[in-house]
Amino acid sequence: MQVRISDARIHDTSARARPRIHPAWTMVAVAALALIAAGSFTTIAGLITEPLVTTREWSRGGIGVAVAVNMVLYGAVAPFSAALMDRYGIRRVTASALAVLVAASVLMVTAAPTVVWFALWWGLAVGVGTGSITMVFGATVANRWFRRRIGLATGILTAAGVFGQFALLPVLSVLLAHQHWQRPVLACGAFAALALIVVLVFLRERPESVGVGRYGAAPGEDPDDTRAVNPFARTVGALTAALRDRRFWLLATMFALCGATTNGLMWSHFTPAAHDHGMAATAASSMLAVIGVANILGTVTAGWLTDRVEPRYLLAVFFAARGVSLALLPALFSSGLSPDLVAFAVVFGILDVATVPPTLTLCRACFGDDSALVFGWISVFHQVGAGAMALAGGLIRELDGSYTPVWLAAACACVLAAVLGAVAPRASR
Repeated sequence: MQVRISDARIHDTSARARPRIHPAWTMVAVAALALIAAGSFTTIAGLITEPLVTTREWSRGGIGVAVAVNMVLYGAVAPFSAALMDRYGIRRVTASALAVLVAASVLMVTAAPTVVWFALWWGLAVGVGTGSITMVFGATVANRWFRRRIGLATGILTAAGVFGQFALLPVLSVLLAHQHWQRPVLACGAFAALALIVVLVFLRERPESVGVGRYGAAPGEDPDDTRAVNPFARTVGALTAALRDRRFWLLATMFALCGATTNGLMWSHFTPAAHDHGMAATAASSMLAVIGVANILGTVTAGWLTDRVEPRYLLAVFFAARGVSLALLPALFSSGLSPDLVAFAVVFGILDVATVPPTLTLCRACFGDDSALVFGWISVFHQVGAGAMALAGGLIRELDGSYTPVWLAAACACVLAAVLGAVAPRASR
């Protein structure tokens, strides 16, 4: 009888020791906070450009150079960051990137007497810091901690990054209106400092470090440890192999069109287009914030669907619907926040980054253990598409005097992306 009681007590103690919530979801929460903090830096340049021109008398061209350097590094650093995380650890690389962002925010306020120094702190330092904490970082966390529900995990992390980019803009706009341009910059730095503390305290490298397996994985199913591989060689090697694979070019082209019809469009041209119709900057920022909040619903839902529906079908539907919304936008603009324009912001926000979870799933199906690195290179194409649309949109506006051709061209690009999504390789389940 005593043996049975002891066995029962041992069994009960073991059951109570087992966490109710798998640690993988804690890692998602910590990574989401880091993504939100990094995302807050990516769109603030448009907010502080006018005050910098007015108070510092810097040229728009000089500020534009800093922003261009920032955007290039944001895309180019990501694949190398993923390899560095495999070699030196997620926590070390993420904490270093957040520390760079904290330092850069302080230096921009205290040690930027000329636009050249601004280009150094904003273009170089912030570009490297934010480029190290992109969705490639989210993909690395999801691949390392999840076997099942990986689509949902990547959806949550993608939504976190976009939430930081757009949803915090109204708060930063209020700080800008009531204080000086330094306050929004320091607010982003303070948020990065908070994320840095949380990362150092709670982020863990691998499931085995806390005595568990990947969420939903069978024993012995965890991926190989690649920490002994040179990160630069592995990153370049992944690109070299991917360049010989037509599936990479299909996904990269599709993602370049995705960047052109999201970041390149909304970050650069939505506010000027709204201004052309008499809308105040604060109202335009509110619309971008609505897009950011709607991203949470759209991206998390897309992640949930990706676990259940063939990803290429989702991509075709998402891109086609985005194209329809952009084609309708020129008729919806007004001088105020009309219900039709708010409805557009909600619909576009739902579709904005919903393409990321299915694309990540296709990367995993096509490229296996190197999928996070390959997705990093695909993300470079995303930024190239965004930069091309940012440049082309401005030229079209100068030549035509209207942004209407820009929205229609973006709608056509979405149709092409929908076709590429439909013919993408099938994801094995």
